[in-house]
Amino acid sequence: MKEFPNGSKKKWTRIFKKKWFFPALYIAIAAFLLTGVVWYQNAQSNMLEGMDEIDETDSFDSSPFDEEAESVLQQQEVIKMPVSDEVQTEIVTKFYDYNGEQEDQEKGLTLYNNRYYQSTGVDIASSEGETFDVVASLSGTVTEVKEDPLLGNVVVMSHGDEITTYYASLGEVAVEPGAEVNQGDQLGTAGKNLFSEESGIHVHFEIRKGETEVNPEDFFNEPLTKLVDFTIEETNEPEAEDENSEEPEPTEEDENSEEPGATEEDVEEEDDTETDADADSEDEEREDEEDTQAHKDLSFSVPA
Repeated sequence: MKEFPNGSKKKWTRIFKKKWFFPALYIAIAAFLLTGVVWYQNAQSNMLEGMDEIDETDSFDSSPFDEEAESVLQQQEVIKMPVSDEVQTEIVTKFYDYNGEQEDQEKGLTLYNNRYYQSTGVDIASSEGETFDVVASLSGTVTEVKEDPLLGNVVVMSHGDEITTYYASLGEVAVEPGAEVNQGDQLGTAGKNLFSEESGIHVHFEIRKGETEVNPEDFFNEPLTKLVDFTIEETNEPEAEDENSEEPEPTEEDENSEEPGATEEDVEEEDDTETDADADSEDEEREDEEDTQAHKDLSFSVPA
């Protein structure tokens, strides 16, 4: 029977008995495992970077929808008085409405320098006559901040769709031009001015659609969409329209042209007839004067 040599077995046995064999084996296995872990982590990081790029792309594409949603949300706001809810206030001067009651029209007049002016907004004062915080009636952008010698400090805000709000008679101002303000944020404090001195400490508030002032009391606690859909034609003065629409008084030319079928020749014939009649009347007057003078001459020639 043939026997295989045992030299290979003895060689592996000698290798196993070496002190460096098992440490080297452990190091090789550890290196293999570490390589696998590093490869797995790199693969996971590449996947996460791809997901981040997808999220950034989605957020960039959705930005127009975010702006539209913000615009719709702003239009759903309810128009509030420019004071905080906990402050007890009252309207001391009303908006002058040409179609309103006489009593309301009298409350819409402001006396300044011995002359009455029609109010284009409302004056709001504290019930206790003290100063109070003035807040934004609607969310928007501050477009103007100025100091007027008659109206005091003034703040103007824009709300889109040609809608602006106007705050005057402010004692202190807490905003600057270009500031984005949310509804209810403080704009300043109520103060006094020379124009509405009788109102005391107050804030003068106006709402404008385009270049036209509207009655703020008609839109308080109403959605902004009502003001957006509001037509400016409703604020026209009826009396002014009636005066402008009066028919002019007829002239001589109009009287001549009122007759149906009248032509220029007919008018010239009438003018000639009137001229002849005037000439005849002048001749008659001249003859009467001559007769009168002759009668006087005769009377002076009669002896006494």
